[in-house]
Amino acid sequence: MTEHDLTLIAGDSSAPADEPLELHHLIDGTWIDSADGETFERHSPATGQLVSRAARGGTAETEAAIKAARQAFDDRRWSDVPGAERAKLLNRVADLIDANRARIARLETLESGKPISQAEAEIEGAANIWRYAATLAWNIRGQSQNALGPEMMGMVLKVPVGVVSIITPWNFPFLIVSQKLPFALAAGCTAVIKPSEMTSSTTVLLGHLLVEAGLPAGVANIVLGYGDPVGALMTTHPDVDMVSFTGSTVVGKAIVASTAGTLKKVSLELGGKNPQVICADADLDEAADAIVFGVYFNAGECCNSGSRIIVHEDVAEALNEKIVALSRKVPFGDPLHPDTKVGAIISQAHQDKIDRYVREAADAGATVLLGGAALAVDGLSGTFYQPTVVSGVKETMPIATEEVFGPVLSVLTFRTLDEAIDLANNASYGLSAGIWSENVHTCLEFVKRAEAGTVWTNTWMDGYPELPFGGVKESGLGRELGSGGIEEFLELKTVQMRIGKSRQKWV
Repeated sequence: MTEHDLTLIAGDSSAPADEPLELHHLIDGTWIDSADGETFERHSPATGQLVSRAARGGTAETEAAIKAARQAFDDRRWSDVPGAERAKLLNRVADLIDANRARIARLETLESGKPISQAEAEIEGAANIWRYAATLAWNIRGQSQNALGPEMMGMVLKVPVGVVSIITPWNFPFLIVSQKLPFALAAGCTAVIKPSEMTSSTTVLLGHLLVEAGLPAGVANIVLGYGDPVGALMTTHPDVDMVSFTGSTVVGKAIVASTAGTLKKVSLELGGKNPQVICADADLDEAADAIVFGVYFNAGECCNSGSRIIVHEDVAEALNEKIVALSRKVPFGDPLHPDTKVGAIISQAHQDKIDRYVREAADAGATVLLGGAALAVDGLSGTFYQPTVVSGVKETMPIATEEVFGPVLSVLTFRTLDEAIDLANNASYGLSAGIWSENVHTCLEFVKRAEAGTVWTNTWMDGYPELPFGGVKESGLGRELGSGGIEEFLELKTVQMRIGKSRQKWV
């Protein structure tokens, strides 16, 4: 099997390159360069072209942003705004996102390497998340307690947590900041945001839209740069009340440790090694299509990637054949072509990591049914990896338990449902899981026993703003989206009110 048996979409080397975008920090409503003039560049992983040149933030810029967010929260310029008015602003932002969708999507594609059609769908979905968060701003409700006796009344208020540090990853930069920031703003919080240094442009564009929508200065601040020192200071500074992070489990654990000194509230959406169990009675054609989607979507650079399938022995060979056949048809190549479904890998270093997992599995006795090497695309000089299917995987292999984060599918087999569930739960992660069976009782048993924050039955990776998202075990803490998405950014305050002079004297 060679890469020429795959469906490849060549790049258009004659197309004019986009002018590089100059990116600045947004601090207290003003766009500024770094004090020391330092910058960093991002080149397209598909073509190598320079996409953006960003101000490189350091301690001074991070402290200034935190100070601005702290002042904006303490003077209540945003938290005192009625929920209905906050909702109007969030809806204005959503409308501006829609109006600028093409520009945002193109920049996202250039910096991340994802297909343009996928980027456009993600930006559309992000706008709808802002609208959903707006509805929650209307409905921040506490409770009353009226059964404390005739002399007492109790209330529980929900108040914004304060200043939130929001740190986002490179794989879904605009979508993930939109799973955090609008809920924080709906709650009345202020924020300091650090996008990944590899995909900063669309977060900066969002900052411009926030200013255009009329968000008060200092309520949302953006600092560009690297984890050290920007991210490190955002997680340790005493004026920050909460950290919301999406990224690797390794970094998530480090953030938990770094917040211990100030006992900040922490919300983490981390990695996943997400299993799909395919039973003998499953519709194999439906399952194969969903499996191919689940493993190649976003080039597998997705915490929800369905990268680990657990197949009944009786249908494993037939399913493998269907998966390989479909994999050959998936269009890999030029991210800017509207027909492309799988684009570039984010960096050469990451591609090398993906390849090591495949080679180590092969050396340990697994069989590479398809792919297993870098992919050359005519007209493009960037990093691409072949669609890869690895069978004969044992549960002890790193490719079966660790997050590869690439277009690589691991195939394990089982005989009994108990064995399948044990294999599904045999990972330190617990983000998502799925099962394919025509028997509803089998599906329900799996739903109850799977150790995962989300479970799909006879589908994979559907998502809605109305439903919460997050993981168990080492896949994270807390939940995003859903009606509980705003709760992450709220604290409970108990109020006890005595009626009349009814308190008994102690002395």
